[in-house]
Amino acid sequence: MNRQLDVLFVSPNSSFQAYQALSKDFAAIEPPTWALLLAQSCRAKGFGVGILDCCAERLTVEESVKRIVEADPRLVCMVVYGQNPNSGTTNMIGATALARALKQQHPDYRICFVGSHTSALPKEVLALNCVDLVLLNEGVYALHNLLQTNLKTDLSKVRGIGYKQDGVPVLNPPERVVPQDRMDADLPGSAWDLLPYRQRPLDLYRAHFWHAEFNHDFRTPFAAIYTSLGCKFRCDFCMINIVNRIDNADGVAASHSPNMRFWSPGFIISEFEKLAQLGVETLRISDEMFFLNKRYFEPLLNLIIERGLKLRMWSYSRIDTVQPHYLDLFRRAGINWLALGVEAGNQTIRHEVSKGSFKDTNIRQVAQTIRNHGLNIIANYIFGFPEDNLETMQQTLDLALELNTEMANMYPCQALPGSSLYYLARANGWPLPDSPAGYGFLSYESQPMPTRHCSATEVLRFRDQAWQKYFTHPDYLALVERKFGFEQRRNVQAMASIPLRRKLLGDPPPEIDALVTKG
Repeated sequence: MNRQLDVLFVSPNSSFQAYQALSKDFAAIEPPTWALLLAQSCRAKGFGVGILDCCAERLTVEESVKRIVEADPRLVCMVVYGQNPNSGTTNMIGATALARALKQQHPDYRICFVGSHTSALPKEVLALNCVDLVLLNEGVYALHNLLQTNLKTDLSKVRGIGYKQDGVPVLNPPERVVPQDRMDADLPGSAWDLLPYRQRPLDLYRAHFWHAEFNHDFRTPFAAIYTSLGCKFRCDFCMINIVNRIDNADGVAASHSPNMRFWSPGFIISEFEKLAQLGVETLRISDEMFFLNKRYFEPLLNLIIERGLKLRMWSYSRIDTVQPHYLDLFRRAGINWLALGVEAGNQTIRHEVSKGSFKDTNIRQVAQTIRNHGLNIIANYIFGFPEDNLETMQQTLDLALELNTEMANMYPCQALPGSSLYYLARANGWPLPDSPAGYGFLSYESQPMPTRHCSATEVLRFRDQAWQKYFTHPDYLALVERKFGFEQRRNVQAMASIPLRRKLLGDPPPEIDALVTKG
């Protein structure tokens, strides 16, 4: 007789609210990385685990509730992360909707939340009527210890959790994050076998459109993997490191925990080989700073080459960490794209928000060097930093058009919970979104942070117009056609023809029927 499942890790579905009509064909569908890591970690300790990926299966709230009840776990753990910096907050849309429905229909289920938004605002998340427990950082050790209890009594003894005592939220002392010397042992890979699929493993997941060179046929099967966790830098606009926090005090920002930890190259190559055996060729290296520490990336890339793995990959790098003499190694290992955080065209603004980073780095020269080695670039730009005005935002757009990289992300600046900007906005009384959807870069409810010179409406309007100008610009479309082909150019044009609707700009809301679109 099978014992009851200890924990079901649930990845909620917020795709339509976050990406609007782009969610149907163009937005990526990534494997739930932290659900995979936590599931494997708990399984290694002898607990019975499962994963329900509501996003990959395009489940409605009602369908998700039914699946949870069928699994009948002791603990329902909403894993509210995401690979974009804002995803931990925007994914609260689907997580809270599902948790409310489950709690209303089946009040006896114990519901736990973990993720970057929870780490940033644990008291606020715990105050939700549908939430019984929270994990206060990445939650690995807290979860192991929590699952040894009956989930109701003796909770005061479990470090790193929050719970309710007689209806009053209580935060226990924090638990440590997994230290460097325990990464291979206590976070022993990903539970790939627990993911859903249609015909073959990972075929419900699809790569970013540009990662597949704007060719839909290359997008699946797809996987994303970390080789390290965290980041050593302290950028004001980022909240990635908030899951490293070991301090429950109010006002703790991600910049207080600039912590990086690495799996060993020998351990990680086994994960790459597992994915290759599952038929994955398109792979994202999700590390915030993969191109940083040669002690880890160099042996791993050499192992990929030695094992003959044929992978189509991309990874992040900062402008000031690109090391030209390693670019050929990257290309030979299969890393065809580098994602660069350019952020702003005005050096003074870039210097301010990035805490002195790449002040004297020649962005144009770095971009040309990368291209000379045969790699493509996806450049990330942010509009609406605190000192931005219409002129400096135009400088950012002008730089993007000049660099004319193979792909560009253009974000409105958000004061994301957990970031230093969030606390700056609160201290200055700047308006913040009143719902998770307001933090979505591409959502209908998107509400950027106003600058000292521009309103949130002006920032959002400028960002949307800049995006349209870039992706319809003749020089850019000519680049896509020259590098990837005529059909790929047409695919880009099809993507650019899909309008985003914005409440802040007076647009009507997207059609509600799209919320339940399958496929």
